[in-house]
Amino acid sequence: MPDVTILQVVPRLETGGSEQSTIEIAEALTRAGAKALVATEGGRLATALRDAGGELIPLPAASKNPLTILANARHLTRIVEERNVTLLHARSRAPAWSAYLAARRTQRPFVTTYHGAYSGRSRLKTLYNSVMARGDRVIANSRYTARLIESRHPVPPEHLHVIYRGFDTTAFDPDRIAPERVDRLRDAWGIGPEQRVVLQAARLTRWKGHLHTIEAARLLKTQGRLGDAVIVFAGDSQGRDDYRAELEAKIEEAGLGEIVRLAGHCDDIPAAFTLADLAVVASTRAETFGRTSIESQAAGCPVIVTDVGAAGENVVAREEDESFTGWVVRTADAGALAAALSEALSLPRQTLDEIGQRGRRNARSRFALQDMQRATLTVYDELLGTQLAASFG
Repeated sequence: MPDVTILQVVPRLETGGSEQSTIEIAEALTRAGAKALVATEGGRLATALRDAGGELIPLPAASKNPLTILANARHLTRIVEERNVTLLHARSRAPAWSAYLAARRTQRPFVTTYHGAYSGRSRLKTLYNSVMARGDRVIANSRYTARLIESRHPVPPEHLHVIYRGFDTTAFDPDRIAPERVDRLRDAWGIGPEQRVVLQAARLTRWKGHLHTIEAARLLKTQGRLGDAVIVFAGDSQGRDDYRAELEAKIEEAGLGEIVRLAGHCDDIPAAFTLADLAVVASTRAETFGRTSIESQAAGCPVIVTDVGAAGENVVAREEDESFTGWVVRTADAGALAAALSEALSLPRQTLDEIGQRGRRNARSRFALQDMQRATLTVYDELLGTQLAASFG
């Protein structure tokens, strides 16, 4: 196989999904015998990139200043020519414009991954967003995202690929979670050994739907259907102190002070889902992927999700298949959420465990990390005529 050098471009290497995917593709390229370059401002994942076999190329890629974008395009053009880059892959709009210009100047293939919804409220914003659909191949991170692209941009169907984010699902395997990790969370959250745990793992921001979960819990308590369940909100307020105070007031007003816990940031999400009997994703705004609904299933924890964005396509819905892995309910509907919670909490633990096992199989079969890596390398192969995916194994 001829020498292959892939240049990924991402604003920063922090902890988001696009950044993590950048590292994972660098690792896959290294395993396949290719060179993996990443142009970025850097960040806390820079060490992970090096460990994955990738090389960081410093670039002020997070800047949206048009002059910086043009300067970055010139810099990337030099990198492409000096390092004999074979293909450029962009994951965010501002650096995508720089990479697009460099790719066209050097006549190299250009790939984009559409990670966000990228709302366009003006012609200028629509033009700015359009770079994410200008790739010779465009990768969507869900079917929901693919539909957004198709509705907004003239992308030929054969150029659009749906590739779900991949996960190391073994990290969420409850058989690999030491009991002490689960016990530590149980003690920290003040949960009794027989109490059922409903976990909403999401940062404290309004569109994550905590208020609807509180109202659903209030309805169930009023109806005597909540039992001994405890609802844990595991997530940081990230400076949204007014919203946290509003949640605290609603919890007290509903008489749920002993039932709904604001646990703050959780640094062991796999153990949290192992502890939980049920997970809730109550988002009121569309997300293009929905990682939490997959992590919960990977841990064997059945999940209730709202029917907005991509979350619903990540589960096998109760309404559609008797081998379901979760419930899909109407968005911003506390009554529908309460009904799903009531049904799930009324099930015997053995039945919930069986649903959880189906969820684990769903996560492993549809969202495995190596499948995402191999599918992305296949896109590169399609443009380059190489055998990266086969070399990856």
